[in-house]
Amino acid sequence: MKVYEFLATGFEPIEAIGPVDILRRGDIDTKTVSITGDKLVEASNGTTVKADLLIEEADCSDADLLLLPGGMPGATNLNACMPLRQMLAAHHAKGRRIGAICAAPIVLGSLGLLKGRRATCYPGFEGHLAGAEYTGEMCTVDGNIITGKGPGATFEYAFTLLAALTGRDKAREVAAAMLCD
Repeated sequence: MKVYEFLATGFEPIEAIGPVDILRRGDIDTKTVSITGDKLVEASNGTTVKADLLIEEADCSDADLLLLPGGMPGATNLNACMPLRQMLAAHHAKGRRIGAICAAPIVLGSLGLLKGRRATCYPGFEGHLAGAEYTGEMCTVDGNIITGKGPGATFEYAFTLLAALTGRDKAREVAAAMLCD
């Protein structure tokens, strides 16, 4: 299994690092990808994270899951990245999984990937979900799309991602080891 998570300036740190940590604990090959042209990416709170790859180096054709953390202006920066938009559209066309949390579902909405689907996001961004039924849930799964509500949903969202890739037993095992059961 392979997962790529995209980082833009202004991302929400817990929504980015939490899922990467949980997926890696679940033995999923998970890489962070900077869309900024620099592997060092500054989060919304000023924390700097070093990504594994630059988007120019990332071949996501073998990905099982593409992830978008929220945060502002991180989500709008992700939405403005044409190479990322193209990767997401191609990935979705293959029926592969996409995860987005907090404000990041706006990217999926702007691509038309949420039409006729159920989705959640940070309150106030519902109008950007373009054709989706807003659930208000902490985490919503609809087909190949998994959305999370915001920072407080990080653990539920991350364990849902892990369960989608490996099954519930593995997700429960990792949760128990993290004292999250």
